[in-house]
Amino acid sequence: MERTPPTTAAGLGIALFASLLTLPSAVAATSLEELRERGHIRVAVADEVPYGYLDAEGEGRGAGPDVARPLLERLGIERIEWQVVDFEDLIPGLEHGEFDMAAAEMAIRPERCNRVLFSEPNTSYGEGLLVQAANPHEITAYDHFVARDDIRVAVLAGATQVDILATMGVPEDRLVVIDTNAQAIDTILDGSADAYAGTGLTVSQLAEQDTRVEVAQNFVDPEVEGELVRSWGGFAFSPGAESLRDAFNEALLDYRNTGAWEETLSGHGFTQDDILNAFRFDTEWLCSRQ
Repeated sequence: MERTPPTTAAGLGIALFASLLTLPSAVAATSLEELRERGHIRVAVADEVPYGYLDAEGEGRGAGPDVARPLLERLGIERIEWQVVDFEDLIPGLEHGEFDMAAAEMAIRPERCNRVLFSEPNTSYGEGLLVQAANPHEITAYDHFVARDDIRVAVLAGATQVDILATMGVPEDRLVVIDTNAQAIDTILDGSADAYAGTGLTVSQLAEQDTRVEVAQNFVDPEVEGELVRSWGGFAFSPGAESLRDAFNEALLDYRNTGAWEETLSGHGFTQDDILNAFRFDTEWLCSRQ
């Protein structure tokens, strides 16, 4: 067997230079004026009903896209190029300039605020569980996965539920990570997991697709450190895109006081409680909370 030659300082320098070449270069965020001149904006969704998805014609639909559309028009951006990516690729895609904005109602959380810019909240939503029809394992709460070692729960990669369950003390070997919400039903039916943890709206939408699964009844809202878990979703922008985010924010804050905004959210299944809760906190507080 050949011996590996000793590493020299010169060799290390060459290796380091080569490795730097493979790293993604910093991408300057596109400003509002540049977008106006370009005439279009690239907006990503994660194919999640009712938050952000594409219809059969490739148009963005859901609480995020249907609110974003009139606001972008107000900002003088004429055309939207919609993209679908996995949820866990939304933030990296913004960081690397693959699109200019995400309209996925991503929960505004401190660790995400450290990487991308968020608008003020557009939505608020609680949690839920998708289970096999008739709920044979009698799962009605997230903490069941802490107390019981005979059940496992599926979670979407990169989603808020991963952190919620980990904080509650659910062992890693009881988590089944999936790439898309569309995999949740099959994951339960093939026995890979006994439930799927998601937002209440996502779970309700999935239950409508197959009679062999259902929303867990008598669901107990999870608590972390004595507080009920609720998320506030907003639009996300690339780091450095303050001019775009700030202009969008101004339009969003005005739009939230209109009947059109409320009708859009209620049309996508948000309850009156969800809508009122959207005003409860601002993004500065949501980004700074511990």
